[in-house]
Amino acid sequence: MNFGNKLRMLIEEKSISQKELAAHLNIAPSTVSSYTLNTREPDFATLKLIAEYFDVTTDYLLDCKVTNQDTEKKKELLRVFNSLSTEEKDICIEQAKAFLKVKHYKKQ
Repeated sequence: MNFGNKLRMLIEEKSISQKELAAHLNIAPSTVSSYTLNTREPDFATLKLIAEYFDVTTDYLLDCKVTNQDTEKKKELLRVFNSLSTEEKDICIEQAKAFLKVKHYKKQ
């Protein structure tokens, strides 16, 4: 997945507008739009700000492959979990516990 698609996904997950992100980054909304359309890429400083804002790594934004896929899955899970409300986090935890119980039951 390219940078623009990832940025668009992060914006949607955080339920913010491109204009809100632009204001936070102190850049023009049209610049954020060009990022999401893959017609322009941010400079290093802006890339770091975007990563910090969404609590992701620059490697994630740039689609750099990490040798340990399990680590990437953990990062993705944590990123999604952090974007949930407190109530949604509680539900997520209960669902994960249910998966473990099913897994344990299948082993018996």
